[in-house]
Amino acid sequence: MQIVGAEEIERRVASLGIVEPRVVVSGNFATPWTLLGIVDRALERYRAFVLNPQRGWPHREGLITESPFVGEGARGSEDVEFLPMRLSLVPRLFATSRPPDVVLVQSSAPHRGRISLGIEVNILPAAIHEVKRRGGLVIAQVNAQMPYTMGDGEIDLELVDLALEVDEALPSPSARVVDEAAAAIGEHIASLASDGTTLQMGIGLLPDAALTFMHGRRHLGVWSEMISDGVMGLDRSGSIDPDRVITTTFLYGTPDLYRWVHRNPRVVMRRTEVANNPARIAEQAGMLSINTALEVDLFAQANASYVRGAVYSGFGGQPDFVSGALHSRGGQAVLALRSWHEKSDQSTIVPLLTSPVCSFQHSAIITEQGIASIFGQSQCDQASAIIACAANPRARDSLIESAKAMGILRQRHLGVA
Repeated sequence: MQIVGAEEIERRVASLGIVEPRVVVSGNFATPWTLLGIVDRALERYRAFVLNPQRGWPHREGLITESPFVGEGARGSEDVEFLPMRLSLVPRLFATSRPPDVVLVQSSAPHRGRISLGIEVNILPAAIHEVKRRGGLVIAQVNAQMPYTMGDGEIDLELVDLALEVDEALPSPSARVVDEAAAAIGEHIASLASDGTTLQMGIGLLPDAALTFMHGRRHLGVWSEMISDGVMGLDRSGSIDPDRVITTTFLYGTPDLYRWVHRNPRVVMRRTEVANNPARIAEQAGMLSINTALEVDLFAQANASYVRGAVYSGFGGQPDFVSGALHSRGGQAVLALRSWHEKSDQSTIVPLLTSPVCSFQHSAIITEQGIASIFGQSQCDQASAIIACAANPRARDSLIESAKAMGILRQRHLGVA
């Protein structure tokens, strides 16, 4: 690994001699912004492959952004190519249809001959492996404030061609208030966890709220695509089994979380092919997968990706974990969401989705109204449970009429005449 300045990085990238190189960039909340700016200046045309690009992502003529998970920095942009696929399969693209020429990462400072990818491992090990096989460049933004996390994100210095040193604070989420509805949903979710349960939490307030109600459980495990402060709190409460490592592939939280994971052997970062592999998920006993959605229909189909017909995010790891959890011994896959979307003044439980489906046939649909247990139910009983236990009272009458019209609600259900 050669420590250099911005001018040398710009010169090396500009001399690649490729008309439209593909640059894989660390995404989510570990974007190497300084490094990305240098590369963007060096290349007239290029393709940037990234997960969940954040606000400030570049948009200009000559740049095409490729993403299986569209973040707020790329939503609605015509220069974005959305790749609809399970996150567990994304690393295959680097060895097949979308080979990388350059990989940009943000890393920790070196330690014992290695750097760590810190809070974002995900698809990066696969990209690094493939770009080195192809003779391309790996460039690191070495950040003194990036925690050194253990696992698949530990990279030998010899695999890094160039490095730029920075000292920059990592992003953290704004404080969020757990309101009455979120607390009710969290408590409902927590009621499904027992001692020894293995947890997976999606992103958002609702999964975090659920963890606060699990501090009385013991011997819990964590096998999750991402973790945040809620898992740290759960561990500090003594709820997580000390003999089980916490497995994840990226994390996002407060500076306290970043300090907690620094050289912490109890937190192991795994590459996407491991963390999101449905077969590996299914091996975890009592897997409880907790995800959210934008809307759910009466066939238990979930939309977590589209708003008004446009891509909002992507499949992410939701279908991987739903499938894996349902094949786990004693596993459950639950969807948690508010029953009513206040901004649009609409029910989040709809008769039939008009947007592409991200996942379906979960164990339960949970809102602040209650738990709709649907695993093993008939189509009619499933629709009945969703209406009676999960839908907002303001929407139930119209949902009943729609269900009757679709032939999935009959006279004996909900006392419908």
